Amino acid sequence: MSAKSLGAALSRIDPWLTLGTGPEALSSFLTREDPHCFRHAIRHGEAVAGVVAIRNPWLYGPYLNLLAVLPPYQASGVGAAVLQWMAAEAGETASNLWVCVSKFNTRALRFYERHGFQFTAELQGLVRPDFAELLLRKRLTAAE
Repeated sequence: MSAKSLGAALSRIDPWLTLGTGPEALSSFLTREDPHCFRHAIRHGEAVAGVVAIRNPWLYGPYLNLLAVLPPYQASGVGAAVLQWMAAEAGETASNLWVCVSKFNTRALRFYERHGFQFTAELQGLVRPDFAELLLRKRLTAAE
């Protein structure tokens, strides 16, 4: 699946649908050069199940810039596996994992809370003027 078709698919699901983020903006994000943002296709067998983008370094640990699981693969454990991989990749040098969730996106908020993320701050107008984002943090321990 190309960045263009993935951007189009993401623009049709939340939070991007509600935020009005178009396919071009999403495709551009997926392909734009940024030495601190690492993007990976999420595969389920041979199929592309989604995409993950991680910004590192950030505040004493990586920031999950984007986690998008396409509808046929949602609620299948794919997202949980990405979070486990991210914690493992963070290694012993990171003490936090970070993510922002649109306040209206209660399903994503519940997902991150189930995986140990806790509310840290509300950021009004970060992505769009009329919406708030919730900054969440998961503290890492040596056991992870």
